[in-house]
Amino acid sequence: MPQWSDYLDRLKKADSILAHLSDPADEQLRQEAYRLLFLSLGQGFLSTFVDPDCPDFVPAVNTVFNASSTNPDYIYYQASVDGHGVYRIAGRRGAALFVHVDLAAGGLGVMDELGPSTGSFDLDGLSMGPGGEFEVVLSTERPADYRGDWRRLDPSTTVIVVRQGAYQWDALPDGRFAIERLDRPVTARRFTAAEIATRLQRLCAHAERYSGMWVKHVARQRQAGLVNRFEGDDWAGRGGVAGQYYYQGLFRLEPSTVLILETALPRECLYWNVQLSDPLWNTIDWVNRQGSLNGGQARLDEDGRFRAVISPTDPGVPNWLDPGGYRDGAVMMRWTRASDGPVPTLRAVSEQELRQHLPASTPVITPEMRDIALRARRRSAQLRRRW
Repeated sequence: MPQWSDYLDRLKKADSILAHLSDPADEQLRQEAYRLLFLSLGQGFLSTFVDPDCPDFVPAVNTVFNASSTNPDYIYYQASVDGHGVYRIAGRRGAALFVHVDLAAGGLGVMDELGPSTGSFDLDGLSMGPGGEFEVVLSTERPADYRGDWRRLDPSTTVIVVRQGAYQWDALPDGRFAIERLDRPVTARRFTAAEIATRLQRLCAHAERYSGMWVKHVARQRQAGLVNRFEGDDWAGRGGVAGQYYYQGLFRLEPSTVLILETALPRECLYWNVQLSDPLWNTIDWVNRQGSLNGGQARLDEDGRFRAVISPTDPGVPNWLDPGGYRDGAVMMRWTRASDGPVPTLRAVSEQELRQHLPASTPVITPEMRDIALRARRRSAQLRRRW
């Protein structure tokens, strides 16, 4: 049976992720990598002692657990299930732009292995009560005596992930969701010493596995030369939403330069956003910084295009993307339920000549106006149900 020193010995191996940093000797990056390892342990504990017989929706990522380029506009929940079981999800939809439920044969939890999507549905496809109340049963076959909403549960399914997407963070009540297994009685159990040991060993390994995924992802993009340009990715089997357009890349700000991100918009699109992350793929603090913008927050130019400026200091434009003190990091755009997927571009220009490269109608945002906007952003982010 492993003892405390054995768990610590396993954790020591997690520093293997340092080899994938852009400069492993950079002490700032090293300490930030250690921070990511500790984050992974905290995030991972939420899924370490899960029981498919007594499932519960727990926050997968949020403003504290901001690894994996967490989307600032989403509230994420996940629950572990047995694909051969019968489950009921019930609650209130809330006023989110959409509530997407993804079923997968694996995931990013401590007790999971990566696996593909096995199905998905939107709460808006269910019957709703006057207050947004809903109930849906998931099973391999529809129960013979059940006439309500039902969705098929593939036997390989082990994880259910719920995403609530919102443009205005404080202008809505978030949804409430409960999950229970129906084909077995409620029998919460005490884990044996051997089971605890196995799960704690998995948690220790999770620090290296989870952190390593994102550090290696950024390293691959560097090796592919994806600096100040985008690539498409569907993130299939790695936590992505089926049918969503993802565009991702790296940004690099040379001295005295800023980057203009520009794109057309899809003809039809339910939701879109752009966000920045640090060199380890942690989303830039979106509570205190404007490191992300969505379709409800962004200002479009008169020609219908979206232009934003990535700059280490406030450039005085509405669509500033604050990189959080980093001169290099990652950038991602999403088009959700879109008719098409326009590819965004990044262009480096001189700080002094920025206004010459933007439409003449681009407003000037003063420091006082920015402070008001950031305070409103802080309030709205804190009013969401993040855990």
